[in-house]
Amino acid sequence: MKKFKSHKEVTATPMNHLDYNVYRGWELPSDENGEDDGYLVEYLDGGESNHPDHKGYISWSPKRQFDEGYTRVLPDYQQRVVDEMNELADKTNKLMAFLKSEKSQELAAEDFKLMKDQWIAMGSYVFILSSRIDRF
Repeated sequence: MKKFKSHKEVTATPMNHLDYNVYRGWELPSDENGEDDGYLVEYLDGGESNHPDHKGYISWSPKRQFDEGYTRVLPDYQQRVVDEMNELADKTNKLMAFLKSEKSQELAAEDFKLMKDQWIAMGSYVFILSSRIDRF
């Protein structure tokens, strides 16, 4: 058997297996668990519509397989916030590593205090960006 990696762009709506079958007008097979978490997935870049309420082909995907196979696509303005937070978190971690190093002991006391204050401010900024991202 050959291996493949997904690169399709899809939309997804959380929906358990039973609800998906009801949505499609199907009976849930007796050997399947209707409470399985998953997603109604609509393929936007190929496949003919197989449901009157959708322009693309729809199917159901178990949550774990979907979560492992797809990455959420953010609008550009949201992705810029994620990128900014990642860059800032990296700089914040590097500054903390320096402050904990022996090299930092060579700084004048005022310089060390200013760098520590900078690290605190950067940490607050990371927290704010992270809170914004949680709301996406």
